[in-house]
Amino acid sequence: MHDLTILTGASRGMGLAMAEQLCVRDAVLLCISRQRSEPLAALAQRQGARLTQWQGDLADPNPVAERLHAWLAGQDLETCASVTLINNAGVIGQLGPLEAGQAQDMAQTLLIDLMAPIQLAAVFLAATHGWTMPRRILNISSGLGRRAMAGNALYCAAKAGMDHFSRCVALDEARQSHPVRIVSLAPGVIDTDMQAALRAGDPAAFPDRDSFVRLQQTNALTLPADAAKRVLAYLARADFGDTVIADVRDA
Repeated sequence: MHDLTILTGASRGMGLAMAEQLCVRDAVLLCISRQRSEPLAALAQRQGARLTQWQGDLADPNPVAERLHAWLAGQDLETCASVTLINNAGVIGQLGPLEAGQAQDMAQTLLIDLMAPIQLAAVFLAATHGWTMPRRILNISSGLGRRAMAGNALYCAAKAGMDHFSRCVALDEARQSHPVRIVSLAPGVIDTDMQAALRAGDPAAFPDRDSFVRLQQTNALTLPADAAKRVLAYLARADFGDTVIADVRDA
């Protein structure tokens, strides 16, 4: 028996760290990213994990969603101990007031941060409907989905949308005989490229920039490997899904 995990945004940052920690013997791991990681492939081989890497741009989620549906349909249910989707991929988008934004950037941010997780969750629910082993969806959200911030409307809106669609899915699944357990989890502040982008923002357009600079200066950022460990520990909890909107810092 093996655990099967689908992970988006696995080529860097916390996503890569999660992928590395999920590469254990007999695990089945599908990583969906814009880039393939050869070191991750080598690690999976050493550890005895069955790793598949797809290169896909979630700014165009339709082809990825269709491919995922077919891939899940081909899995051997008799050998699956659990099935999990982790929607981790995300972009910060253009910082600044909304009127200064470009339409293409707005569309790309919302497609990657909100539409792709919704589509992949929908495919996951449809393809695994009727499966009786534990099924879980973990959406990587953000405190910024729960706290408004000037100059960051799109990212905040996308993460707020992720939280609320998770609530809705949980209500739908509560009516099923074998429900999928779903959580939208804020992982804390992590030392990633996204944090670097926030620190590089123009203070005139992004007034909270200095608060992110201070996080780095005071060593308040969590390393990606440590953040990944905390997130995966939350995923493994027996009460996963009891609280749909969660934060690892409250665990």
